[in-house]
Amino acid sequence: MPPMALSMITLGIILGTLMVISTNHWLTAWLGLELNMISIIPVIAKQKHLRSTESATKYFLTQAIASALMLFSSTLNAWQTGSWDITQLNNKMSSTLMIASLTMKMGAAPLHFWLPEVLQGSTLTTTLLITTWQKIAPITLLYMISNHIQSNTTTLIGLLSILIGGWGGINQTQLRKMMAYSSIAHLGWTITAISITPNIALLNIIIYMTMSTPFFLMLSTSSSKTLQTMTTHWSHSPTTAITLTLLLLSMAGLPPLSGFTPKLLILNNLVVHKLTIMATMMALLSLLSLVFYLRTTYLLTSTAPPTTTQSTTLWQLKPHHNQITAALAPVALFNITVLPALLM
Repeated sequence: MPPMALSMITLGIILGTLMVISTNHWLTAWLGLELNMISIIPVIAKQKHLRSTESATKYFLTQAIASALMLFSSTLNAWQTGSWDITQLNNKMSSTLMIASLTMKMGAAPLHFWLPEVLQGSTLTTTLLITTWQKIAPITLLYMISNHIQSNTTTLIGLLSILIGGWGGINQTQLRKMMAYSSIAHLGWTITAISITPNIALLNIIIYMTMSTPFFLMLSTSSSKTLQTMTTHWSHSPTTAITLTLLLLSMAGLPPLSGFTPKLLILNNLVVHKLTIMATMMALLSLLSLVFYLRTTYLLTSTAPPTTTQSTTLWQLKPHHNQITAALAPVALFNITVLPALLM
């Protein structure tokens, strides 16, 4: 991609998100989301492959439908209340439609159908961008309207996301699809808490982004796209294998890693608000995600690739792999230090 085009695309992605974060008007927020969507489509379609073109088309269609639904919801609310203020979403139908549009933009269940397919047809770097940066704007809007969100709606969406995210990831051998369902499950925890404790919901998505960023970057440097290639990490780069293992266990929410911190806080607040059954269901459904996280860590640390001369390995080291791993290791190990800092 030419440097000028890349710089313009990067500027559009950053500017679109900043517009959404800084605005208090629905039309400006819609404009920022549209700018963000238009900027990332060339990034998804830059590969000379039919799968990437298909992914870009699916992404465009779903985001366009979500944007139209968002515009209709904000217009309906302005018609009923006379205000375009984001924090004044008082109409119940507008609130429900807005939640549907934002969950479709993020890829939460039951409007998650596009996310695994789009991520599978994208590069690992683009996958990282979609699962982290592209979720900042919709999460910010959800945070801003959290006082007007009906808790029953978000609870149902959250439970479905945790269930589908765990169930869908079990049968996956492609790492990008597995991480897509992992993203759906983490969004479930965030959406469940957004109407009860918005600050903890924001903490949950921030910690998830700090975990997934070094994970995807390490996979990108080693060209790992399937579970089969994960078996070669330990023999070629033990540092990468250990760091990826810690990141996966943190995503699974095992103590004392930091992925356990937001889950513990969310469950605690649900119990405080007399939603003990809801908290129990979420904790049990998260065990589905734990299955494929532990399976991946087992492949990373307890298996070795075939060593016969006839076998071939899919390992493809990129230049300066060790230097990149050394630079990402401290960022990844941050996921161990958050919980003790919180308890202090």
